[in-house]
Amino acid sequence: MYNKEIETLPLVKLRKLQSELLVNLVNRVYKTVPFYKDLFDKSGIDVSSIKSIDDIHKLPFTKKTDLRDQYPFGFLTVPETQLARIHCSSGTTGKPTVVAYTKKDLNIFSEVAARSLAAGGAKPGMKMHNSYGYGLFTGGIGIHYGAEQLGMSVVPVSVGMTDRQITLLQDFKPEVICCTPSYAQTIASELEKRNLSKSDINLKYAILGAEPWTEAIRTDIESSLGVKATNIYGLSEIIGPGVSQEAWDEQGTGSYVWEDHFFPEIVDKDTGAPLPYGEEGVLVFTTLSKEAMPFLRYWTNDICSLSYDHSTSRTHIKMGKLKGRADDMLIIRGVNLFHTQIEEIFTEYTELAPNYQLVVTKQGLTDQVEVKVETSTDFQVKIGLGNGFVKDDIVKNSALLAMTNQLKKNIRDKVGLSMQVTLCCCDSIPKSEGGKLNRIVDLRRS
Repeated sequence: MYNKEIETLPLVKLRKLQSELLVNLVNRVYKTVPFYKDLFDKSGIDVSSIKSIDDIHKLPFTKKTDLRDQYPFGFLTVPETQLARIHCSSGTTGKPTVVAYTKKDLNIFSEVAARSLAAGGAKPGMKMHNSYGYGLFTGGIGIHYGAEQLGMSVVPVSVGMTDRQITLLQDFKPEVICCTPSYAQTIASELEKRNLSKSDINLKYAILGAEPWTEAIRTDIESSLGVKATNIYGLSEIIGPGVSQEAWDEQGTGSYVWEDHFFPEIVDKDTGAPLPYGEEGVLVFTTLSKEAMPFLRYWTNDICSLSYDHSTSRTHIKMGKLKGRADDMLIIRGVNLFHTQIEEIFTEYTELAPNYQLVVTKQGLTDQVEVKVETSTDFQVKIGLGNGFVKDDIVKNSALLAMTNQLKKNIRDKVGLSMQVTLCCCDSIPKSEGGKLNRIVDLRRS
């Protein structure tokens, strides 16, 4: 552990700390942020009624639209002259959401990033190959400072230029790589194309985030890169990467949320009502310790669950694996659909490569989904199409046709929807170049 005293703090003491931080936070934002003062006054919320963390449900939600309405600095609680850094979210629509940090905030950022890296297997003295983007996006520089605080040496390679990434992985021999899961798969694919294997690099741990991923992707990355792959979670509005982290020796059991800084809740996506531990809903965070730009009950739109794991020495709560985002959930002919449900089905087929897209269209009044998925190189060679194939070849080749029909039936049986399935030859669907990969192409409104 990086900070054993805090990471193993008894729950009673953790709740006491959270209560003190929340009371101070509520009083501070009421005095310094006009948005929150107006919201409290209009809602009839008496600041003095917030006495402990148990009162958090009395507070209003903060949503991304509020941040855009207060662009750029409407949520600041300190003078602009006290800011040490300003970032923006990686959003692509409308105004960016601005996040600002004091020196104290940056120390917290480095602390939680260091905790996360340590939980993911990183140790002082190791090298970290950082393939997250630098710049206004918080990912690259946030992980960078956390690694330096942990005592690692950082290779700040950033995103893209995969040829150079492969060269540095071979020459510098880093033990840890940080990137998106889809980019880890891109690196593995590039190694294979060069007739290189995991023995030609020195990676031991992969700390992956910024997009939902499944156990199938974990298995693929671990086998191709020779690593222990864990999930790191964060978002710019809360602080950046390092809000939660999966422990390398507790894979599949959830990611620890560092509760001394970020108080999590799960609420119903339609009503906002709190949900009990173990139930899936929208993840909400309150930034208990953030100084420059704290948020009360920030609505992340991410779908997951929360639960405590009393079998481990860490006492902080765990997030379940992200199912997706509330705004990424497709409603197809009355059925709720996340792309990760389709991805889980692909794990049953060694003939498929882990690269796919869902293309959604409307035919008349009916929504239609086409599932495009790549076949593996080995499968193409086995059926005599090692040089690739086109869509028209699917009906001519009995193996491709049989695979298509199997997938259609499996999707219909497990998801409850009929979908068109299109097999694609290897490397025909766009892959990640380091940023987030869009698995859904929704053409209904184009």
